[in-house]
Amino acid sequence: MNPNKLLRMDNVGIVVESLDDAISFFEEIGLKLEGRAAIEGEWAGRVTGLGSQHVEIAMMVTPDGHSRIELSRFLTPSVTSDHRTAPVNSLGYLRVMFAVQDIDELVSRLTAKYGAQLVGEVVQYENSYRLCYIRGVEGLLIGLAEQLDNNLEA
Repeated sequence: MNPNKLLRMDNVGIVVESLDDAISFFEEIGLKLEGRAAIEGEWAGRVTGLGSQHVEIAMMVTPDGHSRIELSRFLTPSVTSDHRTAPVNSLGYLRVMFAVQDIDELVSRLTAKYGAQLVGEVVQYENSYRLCYIRGVEGLLIGLAEQLDNNLEA
């Protein structure tokens, strides 16, 4: 018997309170809205284990078309817990990392437009990357990484 072969990762899911705000925030980073739909009924609840549910979703896609974020706003059942402000080292905590061209410009823009806040600071890792974590819209933890020219001296 042949083992199952992984084909790809389709998406990462994030539950939000405001779908419109989250869409706008991720568009500002550079993702595009691929589609938006309502998912409801007993069949969906059988997948999630939540019973009958009504969820509004938006699928965001990266410019290369290879990565997606599924944003979900639960209408029913209501959200039962909130760990958006938990520290980075919390078990099961989710963060999404994006490779960007100009980390300083993007942090400045997200701070001005969405009130995003640096979690720590922008740091340089060897001669490879400049990295940071920000808290974006709704307190979501977002990682940003700018690849440096390999010829740069530290």
